Amino acid sequence: MTRILVVDDEPQIIRALRINLKARGYEVDTAPDGAAALRAAVDHHPDLVVLDLGLPDMEGAEVIAGLRGWTSVPIIVLSGRADSTDKVTALDAGADDYVTKPFGVDELLARIRAVTRRSQPGEPEAPVVRLGAYEVNLAEHTISGDVRLTPTEWQLLEHLLRHPGKLITQRDLLHDVWGPQYRTETNYLRQYMARLRRKLEADPARPRHLLTEPGMGYRFRP
Repeated sequence: MTRILVVDDEPQIIRALRINLKARGYEVDTAPDGAAALRAAVDHHPDLVVLDLGLPDMEGAEVIAGLRGWTSVPIIVLSGRADSTDKVTALDAGADDYVTKPFGVDELLARIRAVTRRSQPGEPEAPVVRLGAYEVNLAEHTISGDVRLTPTEWQLLEHLLRHPGKLITQRDLLHDVWGPQYRTETNYLRQYMARLRRKLEADPARPRHLLTEPGMGYRFRP
């Protein structure tokens, strides 16, 4: 059974998440602040952490750093802050995804399922990924319909497809595809994502699979 640690200082959110998660078969531990969260993680070894950024005793990014010092447990951030800088900081610190407050329980549950699937060990990597009307063969570097990509377009697409559902920050994509010296060149990403959408999305102006998270990064939605 999957064990989830919920960290939030709002009792109504703690109560709602405990009820909804337990109803779906999850074991739930809770913590009202960062120090209690770090203690609970050591005591209970959760399979996933749902973490509010706005805690009374420390920043959520500090909690993430504390966890990342000894565990790779998946972390989903809850954020009521409008400024995307806080979310990017949390993602760069090691969070796996984020959900903005106020949030729908169904959305959070879907993110939990997606992150949990990605963290399962021993699952063989699918060599063929469906992207709308196309099949992308990651092993053979081919796309159905004789779609041709440049090497850089392919690297960017493959990085997204290998992390389905996961938000990947602009900085990570620039570092991994172009190199560390390009980590601030966000115009590269905009241009190349536009090219990928023109080639692979049915309606490039309203993409369904290659999504932008404004100010933060990009996500592949299967």
